[in-house]
This record gives sequence, C-alpha cells and structure tokens, in this order.
Amino acid sequence: MPKKRQRPGSPGNIDERHYLDLRRGILLQRVVRRDAQGQVSRYSLAYIDPTLCAADNGRVLGYDNHHGYHHRHYMGEVQAIEFESYEQIESRFESEFRALYDGRRERGR
Repeated sequence: MPKKRQRPGSPGNIDERHYLDLRRGILLQRVVRRDAQGQVSRYSLAYIDPTLCAADNGRVLGYDNHHGYHHRHYMGEVQAIEFESYEQIESRFESEFRALYDGRRERGR
C-alpha cells in the first residue's frame, strides 16, 4: 500500500512511495506540489530499481521539473522534454514504467 503524506494546508499535494520489492529497494515514487490555484508547480515521478541501474541512485526512469526545466531520466541519462501538461507526463511515465516492469518480470529478475 502506498504511503501518502499531505502537508497541512496544501490540498492536492502528494508524496507517496510504493515499494515493489522492499528487500531490493525497488519502488515507485510520486511527489506533486500544487500552487495556491491548484496547478501543479513541481513534480517528480520515479521508478527506482538498483538491480537494473546503478547510476542516478538506482533511478531507471523518471520525470521531473526540478532545476528549472522539464526533463526525463532514463538509466543515468537526462534529456529535456516538451511539456504539455502534468497529466500527459504522468500518463507517459505510467506507460513506460509498465513496459519496463513487465519486461523485468518476464525475464525473471
């Protein structure tokens, strides 16, 4: 079950971690911060699996807008991305995560 924490007075903020394999440190993480108008101002989505990727603290896949721009992390590489909406980024992350994780499970890792 994902852990959800919300800052008092900050409706819609999300800070959750879902451990897929606690022993191996494999997890999904989603952090979303909203401004006073309810718009997403900061976000970070990450699939962390140190058994697949040693670079970038085990982050296999991630999207965030830290450091002043929207970008994608993949196996230690970072590239800028076009931003349409947070919902589009979240959907893209979910799709890519599913493909990676299903492939991992098929290989029996």
